[in-house]
Amino acid sequence: MAGERQRGGHHLYDGKIPIIAVGLNQLREHGPAGPVFARFGRSGPQTLLEAIGNPRREAADAREQEEDKARAAAYQAELRRAAQEQAAKQAAEREARRPVCTGCGAKFTDARWQAVQPKDWGAAKDSHPQLCDGCKHQAVAAAQERQKPVRGEAAPDDFWEEPQRPVCTECGAAFTDERWKATARRIGWASPAKRPSLCRDCDQRFEADLDRAWGVSHRQEERDQGQDQAVPEQKTTGWLSRLRR
Repeated sequence: MAGERQRGGHHLYDGKIPIIAVGLNQLREHGPAGPVFARFGRSGPQTLLEAIGNPRREAADAREQEEDKARAAAYQAELRRAAQEQAAKQAAEREARRPVCTGCGAKFTDARWQAVQPKDWGAAKDSHPQLCDGCKHQAVAAAQERQKPVRGEAAPDDFWEEPQRPVCTECGAAFTDERWKATARRIGWASPAKRPSLCRDCDQRFEADLDRAWGVSHRQEERDQGQDQAVPEQKTTGWLSRLRR
């Protein structure tokens, strides 16, 4: 029976029974495996499997499967492309946020970036979060070098150890070795200098301002007062003592 023609060029024979005919002369000449079977509705003889089957439908199904595979492969390729674009965008945004060393201008490595991230409460913080590893090591080494006592200065048992060279609170200049030694605290005692937070120049300017404010050097007044206290009052005798009474 004739089937229903489909868009792919083949016929659909669902629900139908094929009618096949064969001639004895054809069987004798080509045998049962040859193209000797004629199916009603088709032109030309076919092999038995072709006659009872639907080769054109099978070919159409194979083409449809290939097309489905191609569409699925294209869809997966589109997904991969979109994922790659998203990953590249996120990487660019992350790279834009990467810290830059304030010392040398180099970008932080991933390990250094992770090391300077805020820690949990109570965890130790990085000492130089604005510097890369190389600049941090140099800064730490320089700080340790500054903490070492200078030759010719007081021994460690004479002065308290200073964490770093003092800086004048007035002008911001670093103390010289001489001023640092003069203002250093002795063990058990305060600093011998009157104004240990000032450098030598600022201390002298402070003294000069005091002199101008008093009109006379208060140091001279202190020396005069000290001399007055040091000289005891002399007792007078004789007629001069009687006059004073």
